[in-house]
Amino acid sequence: MTHRQATTGIYLRLAVVPAIWGGTFIAGRVLALAMPPAVGSLLRYVAASVALLAAALWAEGRLPRLDRRQLLATLALGATGIFAYNLFFLGALSRLPASRSSLIVALNPVVTIAAASWLFGERLSPRRWAGVALALAGVWIVVTGGDPLELLAGAVGAGELMMFGAICCWAAYTLIGRSIRGLTPLAATCYASLFGTVMLAIAAAPGLPALDPAALTAGVVGAILYLGVLGTAVAFVWYYRAVQVLGPARTVIFNNLVPVFGAVFGVSLLDEPLSASMLAGGVIAVAGVMVVSRR
Repeated sequence: MTHRQATTGIYLRLAVVPAIWGGTFIAGRVLALAMPPAVGSLLRYVAASVALLAAALWAEGRLPRLDRRQLLATLALGATGIFAYNLFFLGALSRLPASRSSLIVALNPVVTIAAASWLFGERLSPRRWAGVALALAGVWIVVTGGDPLELLAGAVGAGELMMFGAICCWAAYTLIGRSIRGLTPLAATCYASLFGTVMLAIAAAPGLPALDPAALTAGVVGAILYLGVLGTAVAFVWYYRAVQVLGPARTVIFNNLVPVFGAVFGVSLLDEPLSASMLAGGVIAVAGVMVVSRR
């Protein structure tokens, strides 16, 4: 396979990732309404870790031993992209509709690119700063229901703040992935998932005895498997591989499509309302992200 063919394959898989992650808002909403966020996150990553381990053993024969730098990096991946992200993510979805949450996530590329600029010294042009402001304005409209003064009045609740926390955790996960060397995407994601699962198990331990087996309906089990296998084992590996090959700034552009898929799925599958402010704010936020993402 030529380099061009390999790169084309990475772009094709990366284009599928936003659709998969758009679906995680639906599955996450189902799971978040059925059990506490820590317990739901743990069940998701138990499924994900099993799928990742099986894939690693099948594709690579074994998991490589980690040196000290790789250990610290994969621990950081597990702490940010697995442990903290999922507690924030399911915590937000237990309070907010899936469509609304997915539109707030439109800030993800903006936060990632701004953090990369600050940490790695990449200067942003006035045009890109204007894109940052436009994306913030769009999310502001979504969050406040079209009345920006509501934000000043304290209308933003715990759900919105948790989703913003998830965005910051994902930006950290993306940038940490840039620094890892000597590990395949599958091995790095597998180790991150295993470490994150241990952290989630500690957090979920107090709530596990109270889990009602009746809560594990077919829909909830399906949501767990979707989140664990597709939303994690498949999408994370494809995304992480793209970060390694294409770089975080180019990869994160594809996240522009996540709020679009999430909002469409939320309205069509969960019958959630799509207000004029959500539609207008979502369009403005995605437009801003496209401006800031362009070099």
